[in-house]
Amino acid sequence: MLAALGRAVRSGCPPGRRHSSVLLGGRAARGRWDDCPPPAAPQVLRWRYGEAWRGWTPYSTLVPSDVTINYRHGLPVITLMLPTRRERCQFTVKPALTTVAAFLQDVQREDKGIERVEVFTTDGSKVSDATLMEVLLMNDFKLVINNTAYSVSPPVKEKLSSEHATEMEDIKSLVHRLFVALHLEDHQIRKERELLQKLDHLKEELLPLEQMKARIMDSADAKTSRLLWIGLALMSTQGGALAWLTWWVYSWDIMEPVTYFITYGSAMAFYAYFVLTKQDYIYTDAKDRQFLHYFYKKSKKQHFNVERYNKLKGDLAKAEESLRRLRQPLHLRLPIEEISDKD
Repeated sequence: MLAALGRAVRSGCPPGRRHSSVLLGGRAARGRWDDCPPPAAPQVLRWRYGEAWRGWTPYSTLVPSDVTINYRHGLPVITLMLPTRRERCQFTVKPALTTVAAFLQDVQREDKGIERVEVFTTDGSKVSDATLMEVLLMNDFKLVINNTAYSVSPPVKEKLSSEHATEMEDIKSLVHRLFVALHLEDHQIRKERELLQKLDHLKEELLPLEQMKARIMDSADAKTSRLLWIGLALMSTQGGALAWLTWWVYSWDIMEPVTYFITYGSAMAFYAYFVLTKQDYIYTDAKDRQFLHYFYKKSKKQHFNVERYNKLKGDLAKAEESLRRLRQPLHLRLPIEEISDKD
């Protein structure tokens, strides 16, 4: 029967008054006091056996929170009791980088007996795992480990004054300048060595490509020149044929319409060139266009990778420019990308 006594409800009625309640299955059935005002709010109690009083005495189940938070070196340190190992463990978190999910994973990693660990707000809403600890530590929250809930009240972190913040920024700037002054020369020497090695490596890769490109360019240039001479020969042949037909075979009255349609046909050919290429028919541009046509056709036959060649040439130009700026003490020591953005 004593084992069945689990909980009771203590009332605020004075002694000597009779209470009409009966314990049923470890719970107290509600009743009334004779001539007694309504009882106060109930308090949950448990029963335990006492040595002095040879019987069962009640004790409170309200356990103080085992989770504390304090700041050390500007970082919050969360101290909690591991349920399985029964020892206190401290977790130092970086508020601006650590998320709630990362903190809960660290807790479960320390105690393998923890099956469930979650964070809730004071009103019972679950806190998202992606929430930063900096946001979580702004207000009170509840930490649930297995089936035990702990109410956590983070301390208020003192905010730095504007003067103190300015002083800290000045100190950081001074430390940065000292570091640069002490290590800049070593950094320049190491960077120059890296750039020289990169240049040698790029030149080794470009050497066979340059030789192949030179052969292809010679072949394309020869074909382009041959085409130009063929065009000159055709125009000379056309002029001679028209002169022969005009003075020796027919008269000008007969050949005049022929020359007109030949001129009109040439104008149509030039206009068709503009429609297809979106460029005016200029001799130098036409020559370069024909040269590129022969070059890419020959490159495809000889498996010359034009894209890889252009990429290596661009990397080589960037490395040479970085080396040139590194060897100039008064020039901005910035990467190529940053200078291009500023320009």
